[in-house]
Amino acid sequence: MTEASPLDAAESAVRAFGAPQLPEEWGATPLTVVMPTYNEAGNLPGMARALMALPLPGLRLLVVDDSSPDGTGALAEEHARRVEETYGTRRMSVLHRTEKDGLGRAYAAGMARAVADGAHYVLQMDADGSHPADKVAELLGVALATDAGVVVGSRYVQGGTLSDAWGAHRKLLSRWANAYAGTILGTRVRDITGGFNLWRADAVRAVDLATVDSAGYSFQVEMKYRALRHGFGLVEVPIHFEDRTVGESKMNLMVQLESVAMPWKLRLRDTRRGARDALVGRAARAARGDRGPLG
Repeated sequence: MTEASPLDAAESAVRAFGAPQLPEEWGATPLTVVMPTYNEAGNLPGMARALMALPLPGLRLLVVDDSSPDGTGALAEEHARRVEETYGTRRMSVLHRTEKDGLGRAYAAGMARAVADGAHYVLQMDADGSHPADKVAELLGVALATDAGVVVGSRYVQGGTLSDAWGAHRKLLSRWANAYAGTILGTRVRDITGGFNLWRADAVRAVDLATVDSAGYSFQVEMKYRALRHGFGLVEVPIHFEDRTVGESKMNLMVQLESVAMPWKLRLRDTRRGARDALVGRAARAARGDRGPLG
């Protein structure tokens, strides 16, 4: 008898114990889960089943596949057909991309499609089983109750935990990355690098996905920082972050270098923008003959 994977366990838990029950109106809220994939054939079916089992009739799943060599895209299409046969409506769809140009680009494409198709909320979720499906309803409930623009499934607020499979070095590196980005950007977000994030549609529109620079994992940092700069409220909800058991991580040296450089790039951009706005303001006051408080 083979040991159940975390994905099978997640699906069983959702079916056996259920997710937090939301008011019927809240559960019907149009919510699209955007799930980028590249060689995730071993993980995707379990994740899709777990999401469809949630008591959220308004939930849809959009898989964004970057032409996976292992056939994840075709598998997703087949699963989408089965979901439609089961529920009598199209609750799962696939966006096929011909170029693998980074997790951030895949998320941007999927989130833009979700909002254009009428989603009120968009959830970023990895396909590898690291993000808990049984927390989706709670994230949506918090968003609706607080009117937050972003709700973060956080590893680093009280109650958040990490997989025991993570070694001490990996845990230290993750905490350092959050402290590094948060300090440079001056935010109080505990898990600014985390990828399990629920977005209100107007917050997605405000950050202007077409102008987001990050191609890799730094997309998570840039998006949250932009949302905060636009004045959207952000709430963190504790989660347990599991380690993937099938497939390989997509983290590489270029992605790591981008993650190190991006906070400085964002801060420099805002410094320049602030200086430019100050010059424009002084010019406008001079044109009006307003010498200001210093004379």
